[in-house]
Amino acid sequence: MSKIPVAVLAATGSVGQRFVQLLDNHPWFEVVALTGSERGHGKTYGEVCRWLLPEPMPDWARMMPVLPSEAESLNGARLAFSALPADIARQVEPALAQAGIGVCSNASAYRREPDVPLLIPEVNPEHARLVEVQRRRRGWTGWITTNPNCTSTGMTIALKALQDAFGLKRVFAVSLQALSGAGYPGVASLDIADNVIPFISGEEDKVEWEPRKMLGKLEGEEIRLAEFGISAHTNRVAVTDGHLVCLSVELAGRAAPEQAAAVLAEYEAPAPVADLPSVARPVIVVREEENRPQPRLDRMTGRGMTTVVGRVRPDALFDLRLTVLSHNTIRGAAGGSLLNAELMVRLGYVS
Repeated sequence: MSKIPVAVLAATGSVGQRFVQLLDNHPWFEVVALTGSERGHGKTYGEVCRWLLPEPMPDWARMMPVLPSEAESLNGARLAFSALPADIARQVEPALAQAGIGVCSNASAYRREPDVPLLIPEVNPEHARLVEVQRRRRGWTGWITTNPNCTSTGMTIALKALQDAFGLKRVFAVSLQALSGAGYPGVASLDIADNVIPFISGEEDKVEWEPRKMLGKLEGEEIRLAEFGISAHTNRVAVTDGHLVCLSVELAGRAAPEQAAAVLAEYEAPAPVADLPSVARPVIVVREEENRPQPRLDRMTGRGMTTVVGRVRPDALFDLRLTVLSHNTIRGAAGGSLLNAELMVRLGYVS
């Protein structure tokens, strides 16, 4: 098929750059527009963007002009990948959907809207049908889908495997979150050097709510939240990439750690997702070493899309303890949004 024209919104920021890098030579999508703040308009991407990734800036991106995030400026893009800040996304993304553009958003602005899918394709691809409700209610021909908070992502994938096999009752989560999750320039060096910051604004609410939407059931025109509780502590640590989450889980049905580890390792993406270009292969890797996963060693497993689980063992208060690692700017941000777009194409929502 001919490639689908796409735009990257807020392309100069850290997540926007990751979109550009992941879209380089993508088999389905061709980038036709890169947007940024007003101070970059009229300049090239190479002039404006302070490239932060170890991978080189693609040559095709370097000479592209930086454009406004407006439908008429996107050169006919049919999909837009949004790395916009939430306050700006709240205004821009509906305008694009009204103009007939599908928006795959990394922003938090619409995650809690009842007619907006919050998607991890390996977990809840059936929730994509909510865009039909969204179009009818809001009167637009485009749509908005969202991917979850970067910390919610890996833990939700692990919890999905456990939910399917044993059911869930309660989850206690402690995160150790990488610096790149704060964007650039992010956390001041004097704040994070020789330190752990035990507070990330708004993060605990997201981690406690978002998995329950994704693991909930689509009933008619709305999602019934999954009926288990989550208590979360979120912390910023001096790691560049890779969010680590330590989970204690109470299951609805008892399971030995060996059974749980086998279920996690055997979890597979559902049929509509299994062969998408960006899908995690495998979805979950279970490490058997006593000191894994570790961000530096394991974050790029499966090209940064695989969730890595380790230390599956009994819990003195609940049933299981386990440690979950995912790459926060790939699996938990741009890569997750890219996979959402591939799912929407597969399901026929991109004309």
